[in-house]
This record gives sequence, structure tokens and C-alpha cells, in this order.
Amino acid sequence: MPRDLSPQTILLVKATVPALEAHGLAITRRMYERLFENRAIRDLFNQSHHGETGSQPKALAGAVLAYARNIDNLAVLGPAVERIAQKHVGLNILAEHYPFVAEALLGAIKDVLGSAATPEILQAWGEAYWFLADVLIGREAQIYAEHAASPGGWSGWRDFAVAARTKESEIITSFHLVPTDGGKVLRHRPGEYLTFWLEIPGRPPLKRNYSISSAPGDAGYRITVKREPMGIASNWLHDAVQPGARLKVAAPAGDFVLAEPVERPVVLLSGGVGQTPLMSMMQALAKGPSAASVRFVHGTLSGATHALAAEARDLAAASAGRIAVTTFYERPRAEDRQGEHYDLAGRITPDWLRANTPVAEADYYLCGPRPFLRDFAGGLAGMGVPAARIHYEFFGPADELLAA
Repeated sequence: MPRDLSPQTILLVKATVPALEAHGLAITRRMYERLFENRAIRDLFNQSHHGETGSQPKALAGAVLAYARNIDNLAVLGPAVERIAQKHVGLNILAEHYPFVAEALLGAIKDVLGSAATPEILQAWGEAYWFLADVLIGREAQIYAEHAASPGGWSGWRDFAVAARTKESEIITSFHLVPTDGGKVLRHRPGEYLTFWLEIPGRPPLKRNYSISSAPGDAGYRITVKREPMGIASNWLHDAVQPGARLKVAAPAGDFVLAEPVERPVVLLSGGVGQTPLMSMMQALAKGPSAASVRFVHGTLSGATHALAAEARDLAAASAGRIAVTTFYERPRAEDRQGEHYDLAGRITPDWLRANTPVAEADYYLCGPRPFLRDFAGGLAGMGVPAARIHYEFFGPADELLAA
């Protein structure tokens, strides 16, 4: 365990909160500029959160500010620390990488704040950084060890072959993966994702995370990927990756997982391709020992974008009424038949959830784009659903110090 932060460090870090509020984004942008001068370190990162969307510096600025504000009450950051550790394990980040981030962060603070970044401030932030780094390094070592020791588990990158691909909608395709060594795979927790090292001709290596959409098992995995208009990796997967192709894959990771044991009703709420981890959860619930009721509520644009529809309906039909599926189409096409392809036109609303799901007792699992999550995480909280029963995942950068 790392040593406790000194009282002087806590005071100095908290004193930098106003500066971080004013200049945090400039600091994190400069940090990444410095960090990415090292090509080997640059290749550890998911560049879709940097070059393609530019969203990671903003997320990191928020994380650094939250750390400074809560430096005297770090227990509140526990869930964020677990999320960061899981991301790092997926990316195969090791203890030896942390000094590079420390140097870049402290250098960026000095570059942006100038003379206000006194030696005392820099020393305090150095101590604060390494306190958090040591916590993460310790937790990540535990996860790596657990993966390596589990049946079918592995450390580092493992070669998988695409056994099959299935077109699920006009913009979504599933890829079925099996290890090329013929061995078993680590049985994932429903909701986890796989991290891929993608070698696309003419480009530097890319890292991407894709949720596992299949039921837990030991033979292989399925990922279900939406083609993004500007997505380098998703377009390459859709256009170039055929059965027989090989991909480098890290062991399953993630903190957005189905709680066990399942003791309350479950509501799975998704928008667009956010259904992928929830499909894994629904399959596990359909096959598991729990008798809890399950409500899968999914919203998409139309039948053109609706993936895994038959699979969801089949799970419900075989459940003897324990699983119910409700699908919303925002803009149904002429060929989309209500009652067959979808249930309701329009968007899911908090009012509909209040009237049609067991708000007083259910666990809610949400996955979708940020606006979707803002609406429903806030809406459920406004209905009185305790925070401990609202679980969510979004597709985008995590708020972390060594970013994905």
C-alpha cells in the first residue's frame, strides 16, 4: 500500500483547484503533446479518443480536477479507480509506463502555469501522482494475476481468428472470435469488453475496445460493431476483416458488469449499439439460476439500424414470461411493422420507464451515448432509484490519469 499523503501535499494540491478550473484543459492537452513525443508510449493509447474525437484531454482535465477536489477524501474516487485499472489492464499498461506520464504531467503543469507552478506545487503534485499511480499499479497487478491463473486466461496479447461474421443490420456486424492456439478462453463477466491491437495497413497500431455481446463461455467471444462514419477501426473491420483473419486480443476487462447473485428484477436499457454488453447480460440471465424478472428496453432509429432483434425475441419467447422485450423505433420505415419489428414509435422516456418498469425494486443497467445516459441516469435518480441500483456504461474516453 502507498504511504498516506502528507498534510502539506493535501493543502498544496487543494490550493491548485482554482488554477485547474481555469487551465486544466490546457494542461492536459500539453501533457499529451509531451507524452506522445515518445512513439512507444503513444501506441499504448486508444487514439480515437485523441486524434479522431479529441475528447480525452477534456475527460482527463475533469479527472485531475476531481482528484484535486477530493484529495482529502479519496474514498469517493474508488469506483473511478477501478474503472481506470480495468482500462489499463485491457491496454496492457504496466508499472514501467507510469514514469513517462508523471514526467509529461508535471512538465505540462510547469509549461501552462509558468511561475505559479512553484517547486513546492510541483513536488506536491508529484507526490499526489505517485500515490494514485501506486494504487493503480497494485490493483492492476492483481487483475493480471487473476487473468493468468483463471481457466482459459492469459496475459498480454493473444491471437484470435475470425471464425465467422454476421451482418446484424445495415450498419452493425458481429464478429465471432476463437483463439488460434485451439485453447479455451477466459469466461467473461457479462458486460465486459475486449481490447484489440489492430494492425491496419499504412497506419500505426490502433487500440480499440469492443463489448462482448455473447453469453459467457469457454470457446470464444462475439463482438458486435457499428460502422462509424469517421471510424478508422470500425470501417476497416466492416470492409476488410473476413473469416480467417487474425486479431490480437487482450483478456476481458471492465467494471460495468452484471452483479452476482441476481436478487432483484433487472431492467436492461440501451440506445443504439449500446445494446451489445446488455445482450451478453440478457443471455446470462436467461441461462442462469436466478428467477428474477428481466425487462430489455431498446431504442434505435429504425429497422435499418436494429441489430440482434431476433436473438432478443427468441430469448424472451423461451423464458416462460420471465424476460420481456420492448423496442422503440424513433423513425420507423414503411416496411417496419409495429408489433412485429418494433413495439412503440418514438423515443424511450423516463415517464414510460416509471409506468412500465419496477422502479421501486429493480436494478437498472444502461448503455448508450452520453445524451442517452444523461437523460436516463438523471431521470431514474429523479424517480427515487438509489444510485447503487443505477449501473451504466458509455462509449467514449474514461476519466483517467493514464488514459485509454
